[in-house]
Formats: sequence, C-alpha cells, structure tokens
Amino acid sequence: MKKVGIVMGSDSDLPILRKAMDTLASLDIPYECHIYSAHRTPEEARSFAASARKNGFGVIIAAAGMAAHLAGAIAANTTLPVIGIPCKSTCLDGMDALLSTVMMPSGIPVATVAINGGVNAALLSAQILSVEDPDLAKRLEEKRAADAAKVLQKDAALQTELTV
Repeated sequence: MKKVGIVMGSDSDLPILRKAMDTLASLDIPYECHIYSAHRTPEEARSFAASARKNGFGVIIAAAGMAAHLAGAIAANTTLPVIGIPCKSTCLDGMDALLSTVMMPSGIPVATVAINGGVNAALLSAQILSVEDPDLAKRLEEKRAADAAKVLQKDAALQTELTV
C-alpha cells in the first residue's frame, strides 16, 4: 500500500495533524510525518516532494497557517495529489490560510479541506488511495456505515427523550 506523506509548516500544527494521523491509523494506512517550512526550509520541502513518488507515497497532506504556502510549494514539486489543510492562527481566524491554500494557479492543483480539517484530509487521502486498493475501499465503506449508525443511534435517543 502507498503511504501518505504528512508535512506541517510548524509544530504548532501538530494537534490538527494528530487527528489526520489517528484517522489514517484507524484505517490501517501507513504514513510518514515531517515539519518543513515553505519559507524557512524550502530545499527540504522541495526534496521531500520531488522524491515522494519514488519513496512510496501516494498522496501528500500539507498543513500550514497564515501565508500557508506549504501545500502549493509541495504541489509545485510533485505530480502526486496534494491536500492542503489551512490552519487557524491568531489573526484572521484562518481565513488567510484558507485563501492562500485554495487559490492555486492553473496547472498546480491543491485539494483543500476546511480550516483545521485534519480528519477530512485523511479521509480524502484514503479515498484517493482506495481507487487502487479494494480492501481500503471496503474499510472506508465500513467506516461510513458505522458513522451513519452512530447518528441514527443519537436520533433514536433524541426521539425517546422527546416522547417521554
């Protein structure tokens, strides 16, 4: 199975990426995680992206806040799918990061999830990898069914409470 590469611009993004890592682990998807900055360690970020395919990665998640150029810098150096997670910072509530991540020029796409959307980034990674992995596709279907069952259990509990 291909691995998911996870790159964060700062260790302050780790709580968001832990959710992604936990989600990937729950689906038995291998991953590797690094801290590389688009601005402070551009060569390391470029090298990671440029060698990702030959190193066994199938998709890369890149999370950054504020200027949030990391996902774009990674995408510029690989043809693997890149999923950007804009991270909320103290200024502008993450809208700056969202716009920086989503507004990529034609030819260098970055799939972008919600601000602090670590779980959805992991699930989108899983969906991408599942195109070539029927066992992973089955695990995703089972997760969806379990998630739906939880919602229906909550609805049943609400209906019981309202009819008492």
